[in-house]
Amino acid sequence: MSETHKTEIDKITGVETTGHEWDGLKELNNPLPRWWLYSFYACILWAIGYWVIYPAWPLVSGYTTGVMGYSQRADAIADYEAGMAERAVTGAKLVDASFEDIRTTPELLEFANANGAAAFGDNCAPCHGSGATGSKGYPNLQDDNWLWGGTIDQIYQTIEFGIRSGHDEAHIGDMPAFGRDELLTKEQIDQVANFVASKTGLETDAGADLEAGATVYADNCAACHGEDLKGMQEMGAPNLTAATFLYGKSLAAIKSQVTNPHNGVMPSWEGRLDPATIKSLAVYVHSFGGGQ
Repeated sequence: MSETHKTEIDKITGVETTGHEWDGLKELNNPLPRWWLYSFYACILWAIGYWVIYPAWPLVSGYTTGVMGYSQRADAIADYEAGMAERAVTGAKLVDASFEDIRTTPELLEFANANGAAAFGDNCAPCHGSGATGSKGYPNLQDDNWLWGGTIDQIYQTIEFGIRSGHDEAHIGDMPAFGRDELLTKEQIDQVANFVASKTGLETDAGADLEAGATVYADNCAACHGEDLKGMQEMGAPNLTAATFLYGKSLAAIKSQVTNPHNGVMPSWEGRLDPATIKSLAVYVHSFGGGQ
Protein backbone atom coordinates (compact mmCIF):
# COMPACT_ATOMS: atom_id res chain seq x y z
CA MET A 1 0.00 0.00 0.00
CA SER A 2 1.26 3.44 -0.83
CA GLU A 3 -0.12 6.82 0.16
CA THR A 4 0.58 10.16 -1.53
CA HIS A 5 -0.74 13.66 -0.94
CA LYS A 6 -0.48 15.24 -4.42
CA THR A 7 -3.73 16.70 -5.71
CA GLU A 8 -4.61 16.49 -9.39
CA ILE A 9 -7.59 16.49 -11.71
CA ASP A 10 -9.06 13.07 -12.41
CA LYS A 11 -9.00 12.49 -16.17
CA ILE A 12 -12.27 10.54 -16.28
CA THR A 13 -14.52 12.66 -14.04
CA GLY A 14 -12.72 15.98 -14.21
CA VAL A 15 -12.95 16.23 -10.42
CA GLU A 16 -10.01 17.23 -8.28
CA THR A 17 -8.65 14.48 -6.06
CA THR A 18 -7.98 14.84 -2.37
CA GLY A 19 -4.38 13.84 -2.85
CA HIS A 20 -4.88 10.45 -1.18
CA GLU A 21 -4.12 7.29 -3.10
CA TRP A 22 -4.25 3.67 -1.95
CA ASP A 23 -2.98 0.92 -4.19
CA GLY A 24 -3.69 3.01 -7.26
CA LEU A 25 -7.14 4.12 -6.12
CA LYS A 26 -7.49 7.89 -5.88
CA GLU A 27 -10.09 9.59 -3.70
CA LEU A 28 -12.20 12.22 -5.46
CA ASN A 29 -12.92 15.46 -3.66
CA ASN A 30 -16.65 15.47 -4.37
CA PRO A 31 -18.73 17.81 -2.19
CA LEU A 32 -21.40 16.25 -0.02
CA PRO A 33 -24.94 16.45 -1.42
CA ARG A 34 -26.78 19.50 -0.14
CA TRP A 35 -29.75 17.44 1.01
CA TRP A 36 -27.41 15.36 3.14
CA LEU A 37 -25.73 18.45 4.60
CA TYR A 38 -29.07 20.08 5.41
CA SER A 39 -30.29 16.86 7.07
CA PHE A 40 -27.08 16.71 9.10
CA TYR A 41 -27.42 20.35 10.21
CA ALA A 42 -31.07 19.75 11.08
CA CYS A 43 -30.08 16.79 13.26
CA ILE A 44 -27.57 18.95 15.09
CA LEU A 45 -30.21 21.63 15.72
CA TRP A 46 -32.68 18.94 16.82
CA ALA A 47 -30.14 17.52 19.27
CA ILE A 48 -29.43 20.94 20.76
CA GLY A 49 -33.14 21.59 21.14
CA TYR A 50 -33.63 18.19 22.74
CA TRP A 51 -30.82 18.86 25.22
CA VAL A 52 -32.54 22.09 26.24
CA ILE A 53 -36.14 20.86 26.40
CA TYR A 54 -35.83 17.30 27.71
CA PRO A 55 -33.63 15.53 30.30
CA ALA A 56 -30.42 14.71 28.53
CA TRP A 57 -27.15 15.21 30.41
CA PRO A 58 -26.12 13.07 33.36
CA LEU A 59 -24.74 14.90 36.39
CA VAL A 60 -22.87 13.71 39.47
CA SER A 61 -26.04 13.02 41.48
CA GLY A 62 -28.79 13.40 38.92
CA TYR A 63 -29.41 14.75 35.43
CA THR A 64 -30.55 17.89 33.65
CA THR A 65 -34.34 18.06 33.76
CA GLY A 66 -34.88 20.31 30.73
CA VAL A 67 -37.09 23.38 30.49
CA MET A 68 -40.25 21.22 30.20
CA GLY A 69 -39.46 19.28 33.36
CA TYR A 70 -40.57 16.09 31.62
CA SER A 71 -39.61 12.70 33.05
CA GLN A 72 -40.43 9.44 31.32
CA ARG A 73 -39.53 7.66 34.54
CA ALA A 74 -42.04 9.74 36.50
CA ASP A 75 -44.71 9.01 33.89
CA ALA A 76 -43.98 5.28 34.08
CA ILE A 77 -44.19 5.34 37.89
CA ALA A 78 -47.45 7.28 37.75
CA ASP A 79 -48.93 4.81 35.27
CA TYR A 80 -47.78 1.90 37.44
CA GLU A 81 -49.31 3.42 40.58
CA ALA A 82 -52.56 4.13 38.76
CA GLY A 83 -52.68 0.55 37.52
CA MET A 84 -51.94 -0.81 40.98
CA ALA A 85 -54.68 1.37 42.49
CA GLU A 86 -57.17 0.09 39.93
CA ARG A 87 -55.96 -3.47 40.48
CA ALA A 88 -56.36 -3.07 44.24
CA VAL A 89 -60.01 -2.10 43.86
CA THR A 90 -60.82 -5.13 41.69
CA GLY A 91 -58.56 -7.32 43.81
CA ALA A 92 -60.48 -6.38 46.95
CA LYS A 93 -63.74 -7.36 45.23
CA LEU A 94 -62.14 -10.66 44.23
CA VAL A 95 -61.00 -11.45 47.77
CA ASP A 96 -64.45 -10.75 49.18
CA ALA A 97 -66.29 -12.73 46.49
CA SER A 98 -67.04 -16.44 46.61
CA PHE A 99 -65.74 -18.65 43.84
CA GLU A 100 -69.30 -18.99 42.55
CA ASP A 101 -69.65 -15.19 42.42
CA ILE A 102 -66.34 -14.95 40.55
CA ARG A 103 -67.47 -17.56 38.04
CA THR A 104 -70.70 -15.70 37.31
CA THR A 105 -69.29 -12.15 37.31
CA PRO A 106 -67.51 -11.41 34.00
CA GLU A 107 -65.42 -8.56 35.41
CA LEU A 108 -64.08 -10.66 38.29
CA LEU A 109 -63.59 -13.77 36.17
CA GLU A 110 -61.63 -11.84 33.53
CA PHE A 111 -59.47 -10.20 36.19
CA ALA A 112 -58.85 -13.51 37.99
CA ASN A 113 -57.80 -15.32 34.81
CA ALA A 114 -55.52 -12.50 33.63
CA ASN A 115 -53.96 -12.04 37.06
CA GLY A 116 -53.67 -15.78 37.55
CA ALA A 117 -51.99 -16.30 34.18
CA ALA A 118 -49.32 -13.70 35.00
CA ALA A 119 -48.74 -15.12 38.48
CA PHE A 120 -48.59 -18.69 37.14
CA GLY A 121 -45.91 -17.74 34.62
CA ASP A 122 -43.84 -16.02 37.30
CA ASN A 123 -44.21 -18.52 40.14
CA CYS A 124 -45.60 -21.89 39.01
CA ALA A 125 -44.34 -22.48 35.47
CA PRO A 126 -40.74 -23.28 36.54
CA CYS A 127 -42.05 -26.51 38.11
CA HIS A 128 -45.36 -27.24 36.39
CA GLY A 129 -44.32 -25.96 32.95
CA SER A 130 -45.61 -22.98 31.00
CA GLY A 131 -48.47 -25.14 29.71
CA ALA A 132 -49.14 -26.60 33.18
CA THR A 133 -48.54 -30.12 31.87
CA GLY A 134 -45.94 -30.83 34.55
CA SER A 135 -42.97 -33.17 34.34
CA LYS A 136 -41.49 -36.01 36.39
CA GLY A 137 -42.10 -35.13 40.03
CA TYR A 138 -44.33 -32.17 39.18
CA PRO A 139 -48.05 -32.86 38.63
CA ASN A 140 -49.85 -32.21 35.37
CA LEU A 141 -52.49 -29.62 36.23
CA GLN A 142 -54.48 -30.22 33.06
CA ASP A 143 -55.56 -33.80 33.71
CA ASP A 144 -58.09 -35.07 36.25
CA ASN A 145 -55.58 -36.98 38.36
CA TRP A 146 -55.35 -34.94 41.58
CA LEU A 147 -53.47 -35.97 44.70
CA TRP A 148 -55.32 -33.63 47.05
CA GLY A 149 -58.48 -32.95 45.07
CA GLY A 150 -59.25 -30.83 42.04
CA THR A 151 -62.19 -28.72 43.16
CA ILE A 152 -61.52 -25.01 43.11
CA ASP A 153 -61.59 -24.88 46.92
CA GLN A 154 -59.12 -27.75 47.18
CA ILE A 155 -56.82 -26.14 44.61
CA TYR A 156 -57.02 -22.87 46.56
CA GLN A 157 -56.06 -24.62 49.80
CA THR A 158 -53.12 -26.38 48.14
CA ILE A 159 -51.81 -23.13 46.66
CA GLU A 160 -52.24 -21.16 49.85
CA PHE A 161 -50.74 -23.62 52.32
CA GLY A 162 -48.65 -25.95 50.15
CA ILE A 163 -47.69 -29.59 50.53
CA ARG A 164 -45.21 -30.61 53.25
CA SER A 165 -44.24 -26.93 53.28
CA GLY A 166 -43.95 -26.59 57.04
CA HIS A 167 -47.14 -24.53 57.23
CA ASP A 168 -49.49 -25.64 59.99
CA GLU A 169 -52.32 -26.12 57.48
CA ALA A 170 -50.26 -27.66 54.69
CA HIS A 171 -51.15 -31.04 53.23
CA ILE A 172 -49.07 -33.73 54.88
CA GLY A 173 -49.00 -37.32 53.71
CA ASP A 174 -45.68 -39.11 53.64
CA MET A 175 -45.29 -42.55 52.12
CA PRO A 176 -43.17 -44.87 54.29
CA ALA A 177 -39.79 -45.95 52.97
CA PHE A 178 -40.56 -49.65 53.01
CA GLY A 179 -37.12 -50.66 51.75
CA ARG A 180 -34.86 -48.02 53.27
CA ASP A 181 -36.39 -48.45 56.72
CA GLU A 182 -36.57 -52.25 56.32
CA LEU A 183 -40.34 -52.38 56.73
CA LEU A 184 -40.49 -54.89 53.88
CA THR A 185 -37.94 -57.29 52.50
CA LYS A 186 -36.64 -56.94 48.96
CA GLU A 187 -38.67 -59.97 48.00
CA GLN A 188 -41.86 -58.41 49.37
CA ILE A 189 -41.11 -55.14 47.54
CA ASP A 190 -40.69 -57.05 44.29
CA GLN A 191 -43.96 -58.87 44.93
CA VAL A 192 -46.04 -55.78 45.70
CA ALA A 193 -44.46 -53.78 42.86
CA ASN A 194 -45.31 -56.55 40.40
CA PHE A 195 -48.85 -56.71 41.77
CA VAL A 196 -49.36 -52.96 41.26
CA ALA A 197 -47.79 -53.16 37.81
CA SER A 198 -50.16 -55.95 36.84
CA LYS A 199 -53.12 -53.76 37.77
CA THR A 200 -51.92 -50.87 35.62
CA GLY A 201 -51.17 -52.71 32.40
CA LEU A 202 -47.40 -52.84 32.89
CA GLU A 203 -45.23 -55.82 32.12
CA THR A 204 -44.26 -57.78 35.23
CA ASP A 205 -41.19 -59.84 36.07
CA ALA A 206 -41.21 -63.38 34.77
CA GLY A 207 -42.57 -65.73 37.43
CA ALA A 208 -43.69 -62.90 39.70
CA ASP A 209 -45.83 -64.08 42.62
CA LEU A 210 -48.82 -61.75 42.14
CA GLU A 211 -50.89 -63.50 44.82
CA ALA A 212 -48.19 -62.83 47.41
CA GLY A 213 -47.97 -59.26 46.13
CA ALA A 214 -51.71 -58.83 46.65
CA THR A 215 -51.27 -59.91 50.27
CA VAL A 216 -48.39 -57.49 50.82
CA TYR A 217 -50.48 -54.73 49.25
CA ALA A 218 -53.51 -55.46 51.42
CA ASP A 219 -51.39 -55.47 54.58
CA ASN A 220 -49.30 -52.37 53.87
CA CYS A 221 -50.75 -50.22 51.07
CA ALA A 222 -54.52 -50.55 50.93
CA ALA A 223 -55.04 -48.37 54.00
CA CYS A 224 -53.93 -45.35 51.94
CA HIS A 225 -54.31 -46.32 48.31
CA GLY A 226 -57.55 -48.25 48.80
CA GLU A 227 -58.39 -51.84 48.12
CA ASP A 228 -59.19 -50.90 44.51
CA LEU A 229 -55.87 -48.99 44.13
CA LYS A 230 -57.85 -45.79 43.34
CA GLY A 231 -56.09 -43.78 46.04
CA MET A 232 -57.44 -41.43 48.70
CA GLN A 233 -57.29 -37.69 48.10
CA GLU A 234 -57.81 -36.86 51.78
CA MET A 235 -54.45 -38.52 52.42
CA GLY A 236 -52.71 -37.44 49.22
CA ALA A 237 -52.36 -41.10 48.21
CA PRO A 238 -52.28 -41.31 44.40
CA ASN A 239 -54.51 -43.42 42.20
CA LEU A 240 -52.35 -46.38 41.20
CA THR A 241 -54.58 -47.19 38.22
CA ALA A 242 -54.16 -43.74 36.64
CA ALA A 243 -52.73 -43.27 33.17
CA THR A 244 -49.66 -41.50 34.51
CA PHE A 245 -47.53 -41.76 37.63
CA LEU A 246 -45.88 -38.72 39.18
CA TYR A 247 -42.43 -40.32 39.36
CA GLY A 248 -42.56 -42.55 36.32
CA LYS A 249 -44.82 -45.39 35.25
CA SER A 250 -42.68 -48.49 35.01
CA LEU A 251 -42.00 -51.53 37.13
CA ALA A 252 -38.58 -50.18 38.06
CA ALA A 253 -40.08 -46.82 39.08
CA ILE A 254 -42.67 -48.54 41.27
CA LYS A 255 -39.98 -50.61 43.01
CA SER A 256 -37.93 -47.47 43.58
CA GLN A 257 -40.89 -45.58 45.02
CA VAL A 258 -41.76 -48.39 47.41
CA THR A 259 -38.13 -48.77 48.49
CA ASN A 260 -37.24 -45.11 49.00
CA PRO A 261 -40.18 -42.89 48.08
CA HIS A 262 -40.13 -39.34 46.81
CA ASN A 263 -42.20 -37.11 49.07
CA GLY A 264 -42.34 -33.89 47.08
CA VAL A 265 -42.74 -30.44 48.57
CA MET A 266 -44.81 -27.55 47.29
CA PRO A 267 -44.25 -24.19 49.00
CA SER A 268 -46.94 -22.29 50.82
CA TRP A 269 -47.74 -19.12 48.88
CA GLU A 270 -49.40 -17.44 51.83
CA GLY A 271 -47.32 -14.37 52.62
CA ARG A 272 -45.43 -14.64 49.33
CA LEU A 273 -48.40 -13.68 47.17
CA ASP A 274 -51.27 -11.40 48.13
CA PRO A 275 -54.70 -12.96 48.76
CA ALA A 276 -56.12 -11.69 45.46
CA THR A 277 -53.30 -13.34 43.51
CA ILE A 278 -53.68 -16.66 45.34
CA LYS A 279 -57.39 -16.65 44.62
CA SER A 280 -56.69 -15.72 40.99
CA LEU A 281 -54.30 -18.66 40.69
CA ALA A 282 -56.95 -21.05 42.00
CA VAL A 283 -59.45 -19.79 39.41
CA TYR A 284 -56.85 -19.91 36.63
CA VAL A 285 -55.60 -23.43 37.43
CA HIS A 286 -59.15 -24.71 37.74
CA SER A 287 -59.90 -23.29 34.28
CA PHE A 288 -57.37 -25.67 32.66
CA GLY A 289 -60.09 -28.27 32.44
CA GLY A 290 -58.77 -30.89 34.84
CA GLY A 291 -60.61 -29.42 37.79
CA GLN A 292 -63.36 -31.35 39.51
